[in-house]
Amino acid sequence: MSRRIARSRAIGGYEGTLRAILHALKYDGRRSLAHPLAARMRENGQSILEGAHVTVPVPLHASRRRERGFNQAGDLAEHLGLPVVHALRRVRPTAPQVSLAAARRHANVRDAFRATRAARELAGKIVVIVDDVSTTGATLEACARALDGAGTIEMRALTAARVVTRLQ
Repeated sequence: MSRRIARSRAIGGYEGTLRAILHALKYDGRRSLAHPLAARMRENGQSILEGAHVTVPVPLHASRRRERGFNQAGDLAEHLGLPVVHALRRVRPTAPQVSLAAARRHANVRDAFRATRAARELAGKIVVIVDDVSTTGATLEACARALDGAGTIEMRALTAARVVTRLQ
């Protein structure tokens, strides 16, 4: 995935039923879906969670969080069975990654995240960054970059879905 993220895993491709479930969670506010989705993430992401100490959800910008009323990555992280550390904050709003071409995604999230005081809790720990969907890995990489100085042993990533691009 990246030099900062040692290993990553998604439970499936961002298509079909999984895509519909994620849309219902994220856009229709069906927060009850986070629990069974996280259970699948625990099962399929066992190699990522094994030996890890904490999860860190990818944060939403405050304006988007107010608009949506919750952070889907936070809801997923809460059900993964590890302590959740809110070690990141999004310091500027960004365009939704789904609306951008792959080449623009890294620039969109560059320097969009900062470590919080809670990041001090990550020293000497294996950390799993949690998000709902990964497309290019740009958001996960930007989060890992923001946590670089926290003294983690290792950073991993676990998402519910991964966008799979097919070669034509």
